[in-house]
Order: sequence, then C-alpha cells, then structure tokens
Amino acid sequence: MVHGGDKFDQPIRIDARVLNELRAFIRFAPLHLPQQLAVIEAVQQRFATLPQVVCFDTAFFRPMPEIAQRFPMPQFLWDAGVRRYGFHGLSYESIVHSHPMAKQGRVIIAHLGNGCSMTALLDGRPVETTMGFTPVGGLMMSTRSGDLDPGVLVYLMDHQKYGPREIERLVNEESGLQGVSGLSGDMQTLLSVEGDNHQAALAIAMFCHGVRQQIGAFAAVLGGLDRLIFTAGIGERAASIRSDICHGLHHLGIVLDEAANAMNSSRISTVQSTCAVEVILTNEELMIARHSAASFAAGMSRA
Repeated sequence: MVHGGDKFDQPIRIDARVLNELRAFIRFAPLHLPQQLAVIEAVQQRFATLPQVVCFDTAFFRPMPEIAQRFPMPQFLWDAGVRRYGFHGLSYESIVHSHPMAKQGRVIIAHLGNGCSMTALLDGRPVETTMGFTPVGGLMMSTRSGDLDPGVLVYLMDHQKYGPREIERLVNEESGLQGVSGLSGDMQTLLSVEGDNHQAALAIAMFCHGVRQQIGAFAAVLGGLDRLIFTAGIGERAASIRSDICHGLHHLGIVLDEAANAMNSSRISTVQSTCAVEVILTNEELMIARHSAASFAAGMSRA
C-alpha cells in the first residue's frame, strides 16, 4: 500500500480496526488508496477466512530525522500529518536487503521508473528522500511534475481558473516527460526520437539535470558519497540516461566505465572511481512476500 500515514511503520495483518484507520489516510493519497482498499475488501468478501498483510511504501522512511520529514510550515500542519513521508520504500528496502554494501557508509539510491525518487542512506538508514507529502513530489517523472513553486499553483487557480481536480490531473497525468515533450512519458520512446525532436531532447535533458542536481544535494547532506545505485525501469535499462546523469560528477569521485554501463553491468564505475556506481534490480514483490511470511509466522507463534 502506497501510504501508511504517520501511524504505520511496519507491515501489519488486516482487521476491521486497521482497515478503518487506513480509510482515514485516503486524504493523503486519493489517487492510490481507494483502489488498494477496494482490492483488500474484495478479497475479504470472496475469501472471508484468508488472512491479509499490508506492507507500506512509506514505512521505510519513518526513522528519518525530523529535520528531513518536516516542511517549513506551522506546527498545527505537522500535527495534522502534513510532512515528508517518502515513497518507493519497498524498493529501497529490497536493495538494502539484497546488497550488503548498501548498508555501509554514504549511499544514494535512485529509483528511476515511471515514478521516480531518490533516497540518501547513512549506514543503511534513510536520512533524506525526494518524494514528500504525496508521490507527485520530488523528481520530474513520466507524467508527474515533481516539486513545483507553490506560487505556480496559486497562479493556476487565480488566473487559469484551475480547481483542485484540474490541478491534480495536471501535476499527475499531464506533466513530467509527457508534458515537456508533448509526445510521451515513456523514456525509451523519447530516446528513440531525441535526435530529431527538440522537445523530446529537452525533456530528457531536464530529467537528467534534475537527478544530477539531487545527487549533489544528497551528497552534501551525507558529507560525501561512497556508493550510487540505480534501480527500476529507467535506472536498470537506460544506459544513456545513467551516463548523462553521471556526467559532471567527477568531483564526487564518480568515473563511469562506459563499456560496462552500455552492457547494464552490475558495476558501471571504473576501478579508479572512488565512488562505486552500480545497477541493481529491485524486487518489491519479494519484500512483500517476506514480510507476509514473517507476519504469518509471528501470528502462529503467538497462537
């Protein structure tokens, strides 16, 4: 489940109480939670005795320092749950679980797919992330805008007569790679025409610039960088995007091995690179299965 609010920081067995509490979080993720809750309820109706476990994409980030979770806004909004939650947590957890070196030192993981986010880890614990209150924040994505100056939204309301639903559609479905290119939100499609299509080339350049910028910001938070990991669809398969992102990051000790990068090798930095750059396949489904098995085992031991 995409959102566990400020309450759920561990996978949990579904019961009537948990389901009611989850319904209260719909206001935080109205595009995701209604459909996810509908699936849970449909399974309950069809298989009344089948236990269900819910795993939260936000849970991974609950240990983040308060300074990273807070927005510079009044206390009553923090108390109401307005904060940086972070998303793609199961993906990051998968990388940390499968790759022991991700638990050591200063690490940035870039989950670049249809949705994109990054997180900074210090000895395996998250200290910063790009996505914020909702999954639309942070990096430019396939159809999502990422972070915006709030004044843009005020302008849209005051001068373009946008209402909440129009803004929601704009920032979720009509922006990002799709919005800039005017062609597609699919990176492979844009790469196939970038030589002849200025808008496609601009969208790709903006995407790489934004990721590169965020790597620099996270390296500042971490006090340096020991390891950069790419994962998810674009991160795992788009060699030219990884190359463009890493271009100009020599000051962080990143030296790409272009031949290894072109082959999507697991390590794509040279032996001279003081920062290891790697490509690791994420497996969120496996993490969900492991959490579910652990939850069932815990329930049986208590019984």
